[in-house]
Amino acid sequence: MRLSQLLKSKLHHARITYCNPDYVGSIEIGQDLMDAVGLQDGELVHIWSVTGTSRIQTYAFAGPRGTIGINGGAAHFFKSGEKVIIAAFDLSDEPILPKIVLLGEENQIVKDMTPFSVIG
Repeated sequence: MRLSQLLKSKLHHARITYCNPDYVGSIEIGQDLMDAVGLQDGELVHIWSVTGTSRIQTYAFAGPRGTIGINGGAAHFFKSGEKVIIAAFDLSDEPILPKIVLLGEENQIVKDMTPFSVIG
């Protein structure tokens, strides 16, 4: 069996609502957004800046609607209001249909970008 690391979840153009370097670490994401793309508490996520240059990995945990908070040392790499992409991957030997949403200014879902089929 050969496993490939494939995109499973993506929050496109999330806006960072706060940065707190004094928290132990991780990213806080609104529970509604985590549910929309199938993220779990403690799951590894990649965070890629759209408006800056930072790219990090950390774990996610659920928070209130509209929240995208960067905590711990990662807070030094981002700033409030910055636009980011948050992505998670799975290992699989079969195609994965990723759940992708485009977010608006208040971190609300404005478009479901989930593909209807996997091109292979």
